[in-house]
Amino acid sequence: MTTRVLTGITTSGTPHLGNYAGAIRPSILASRQLNVDAFFFMADYHALIKCDDPVRVARSRLEIAATWIAAGLDTDKVTFYRQSDIPEIPELCWMLNCVTGKGLMNRAHAYKAAVDQNTEKGIEPDDGVTMGLFSYPVLMAADILMFNAHKVPVGRDQVQHLEMTRDIAQRFNHLYGADFFTLPEVQLDDEVALLPGLDGRKMSKSYDNTIPLFEGGAKATKAAIMRIVTDSRQPGEPKDAEGSHLYTLYRAFATAEQSQAFKAALEGGMGWGDAKQALVDQIEAELGPMRDKYADLMAHPERIEEILQAGAHKARQVATPFTQRLREAVGLRFVAATASGDKKAAKTESAKPKFVSFRDEDGRFRFRLAASSSESVLVSVAFDDPREAGQLQKLLAAGQGQVRDAKVYIDTRYVADAQVEEDQVRAALAALAAE
Repeated sequence: MTTRVLTGITTSGTPHLGNYAGAIRPSILASRQLNVDAFFFMADYHALIKCDDPVRVARSRLEIAATWIAAGLDTDKVTFYRQSDIPEIPELCWMLNCVTGKGLMNRAHAYKAAVDQNTEKGIEPDDGVTMGLFSYPVLMAADILMFNAHKVPVGRDQVQHLEMTRDIAQRFNHLYGADFFTLPEVQLDDEVALLPGLDGRKMSKSYDNTIPLFEGGAKATKAAIMRIVTDSRQPGEPKDAEGSHLYTLYRAFATAEQSQAFKAALEGGMGWGDAKQALVDQIEAELGPMRDKYADLMAHPERIEEILQAGAHKARQVATPFTQRLREAVGLRFVAATASGDKKAAKTESAKPKFVSFRDEDGRFRFRLAASSSESVLVSVAFDDPREAGQLQKLLAAGQGQVRDAKVYIDTRYVADAQVEEDQVRAALAALAAE
């Protein structure tokens, strides 16, 4: 069985060591596994919640894309895209907003933290709280549910949002009577999910305690590590390795054997200066080879844009037909498919499968095989030439379609996505061929 894994990073700043160890690296490693269908995206709509500097957002999108590619992301194998290049995501977000209870959003950590801070200051609880901040867990749910991800690598602080995503998906499925959405599972690495920053708190741009990843080169990384807060124990005095931020960081970039040796050295009296240098060396062994590729990509942004546009096209091949299915589920159907009375509805529901042609938002041609007024059996990929779409319809009607892995093929050519169970697609194609 193929497992779809999806993750993203908000484009509101320069990637730091915590982003790399907590999300980028484990996601890239997961994408290399057999039977993994990996989706990676830059959450630039989310960035607008926290950042009103358009220059910073634009720069961050470039830096994050270059970081993932330099870190070893195989953009030919995975689906790598910008959130804002997929118009179906905000459309799905609105559909999900309409089934999400306000009470659920009231419990979101970020919103509660904002309210608590305002209360401590003695001001209006919702002062400065935008609808973006309040409802961004719904946008996160749309990111995940649009592609029916099975697993989502997140930091521990994001686990609540995955639970909310599951709640929202279940609510939608229940209201509209079908399993439209897969319930995603958290993928969490307890060893590196939350790296400490320079001051021991969670490494975060908002705390200004981050360690740079590529920006500034090796000197900037070393300078940051040398500023990590430690206790006053002198060289020769045993250190509390388990309570040391240095040890936590070291483990994120070392094998179990290396970590054990580092821990023994700290407990044996290694000085903090030597410990920090050992951490620098360990991190540089992994990051150093990636820097040249990162610098080359940053110098040629057109290469990044080409990769992202290809990724968006691949993502929309999934998003466009799925959104059409969701539109039909909630009642936003084609006018011709809308029943005008019980008698007409009954007649339509009992009709044999038939092809319906339409244009997508890009003006390209598609077709769907309609089993009834409210259900599509399959939705085709997009075609530039309507005649090509018509020819493939004829081949499918002649019984030349095969169904596997939720896709429809003619010989080896992928032509459509199944919208219902595979057996139902096969039955509809068989009924079509029997006419």
